[in-house]
Amino acid sequence: MRYISTRGQAPALNFEEVLLAGLATDGGLYVPENLPRFTQEEIASWAGLPYHELAFRVMRPFVTGSIPDADFKKILEETYGVFAHSAVAPLRQLNGNEWVLELFHGPTLAFKDFALQLLGRLLDYVLEKRGERVVIVGATSGDTGSAAIEGCKHCENVDIFILHPHQRVSEVQRRQMTTIFGENIHNLAIEGNFDDCQEMVKNSFADQSFLKGTRLVAVNSINWARIMAQIVYYFHASLQLGGPARSVSFSVPTGNFGDIFAGYLARNMGLPINQLIVATNRNDILHRFMSGNQYVKETLHATLSPSMDIMVSSNFERLLFDLHGRNGAAITGLMDAFKKDGSFSVEQERWTEARKLFDSLAVDDAQTCETIAEVYEQSGEVLDPHTAIGVKAARECRRSLDIPMVILGTAHPVKFPEAVEKAGVGKALELPAHLSDLFERNERCTVLPNDLKAVQAFVSQHGNRGKPL
Repeated sequence: MRYISTRGQAPALNFEEVLLAGLATDGGLYVPENLPRFTQEEIASWAGLPYHELAFRVMRPFVTGSIPDADFKKILEETYGVFAHSAVAPLRQLNGNEWVLELFHGPTLAFKDFALQLLGRLLDYVLEKRGERVVIVGATSGDTGSAAIEGCKHCENVDIFILHPHQRVSEVQRRQMTTIFGENIHNLAIEGNFDDCQEMVKNSFADQSFLKGTRLVAVNSINWARIMAQIVYYFHASLQLGGPARSVSFSVPTGNFGDIFAGYLARNMGLPINQLIVATNRNDILHRFMSGNQYVKETLHATLSPSMDIMVSSNFERLLFDLHGRNGAAITGLMDAFKKDGSFSVEQERWTEARKLFDSLAVDDAQTCETIAEVYEQSGEVLDPHTAIGVKAARECRRSLDIPMVILGTAHPVKFPEAVEKAGVGKALELPAHLSDLFERNERCTVLPNDLKAVQAFVSQHGNRGKPL
């Protein structure tokens, strides 16, 4: 399997290389040169497999030539063996033909665990084989940070620096990051918003001279391994609901477009998916594109669903690449225009092509709370605000009541008590046993100004287990 850049000017890489590269040298994102495709019979034969075995079947083509089957099977068994539910990603029925896929049974109670528990193990495997040490610099709007730290905390050859927007994540999200100690773990609270953090990461990849020769690795959803891991639970959900003999629709809470792009890939790999709904909050750049062909950067707003408080969706470039016939020059032109003007539209026929599969909805905080209250009254289920946005979008945008609708349940509600309280849900939420003392634990975090040079100086000074790089 070879991987190519969305901008067409970077060398093609194998899986091992793309795992460590993150962003391509031309500024693009890596995608498979040729997507594997499964027959309906092949997919049907996977029904009833344990999650880690299904993951092996789905992901094996992506790592062929880089990781032997036996090693990859062992990595996957270890990855999903740490999840608290035996089904790993259980489906919970809300009503007749509406389901929530619970993706929050991992160590940090968010869907990011599916990819980042795997990413940490893959990095350890590859780096040990190569005899290399790397630095991770990642940005988080809330959940990626804790999942990345949890996934990489035991990695012998990794130093990890996670940037989060100061005072713009929930207390549970912050504490899940700042209470994990280790010589290789560094939490940086940036006096800015998530997009500022993400821009610093991108700029650091573009010029890595501050690392003095050490390689920088991405844990954000630009890393192909994360997208790859997320494809699996679309197959898992479909097989539980009669797929591939019947089609399934999905509503996906998304800010960076990575999670829903995985669903788009699952469909292109042969899984019958009728509809993908982009569910987002007030920061609605994706909804504005899907509903009106306007991709325009606007002011970022703090909401009750902070993991989607994102102004620019990094992974959207991967979909644009396909919509433009995989023309790297065309994508470079679009991205250059966006950098210059903060906006672009695509040709009508390309936008129309996207609308054949995608619908979208932007949901504000009041509607989010209303949906949390409504679902609790109807079913007794408490939703986190991101999942509630997914439910609202599913109910507003659904094309057919006859086709099962699966909403991706992206986080445990205990991570977002403010939204649950504002919704008027009286049910007490308790942290799982492994996090029961979270609010008593000591924290370690460094607040830094919204300044790239200050962040890079900190990384350079504190890398290599506390020894300057």
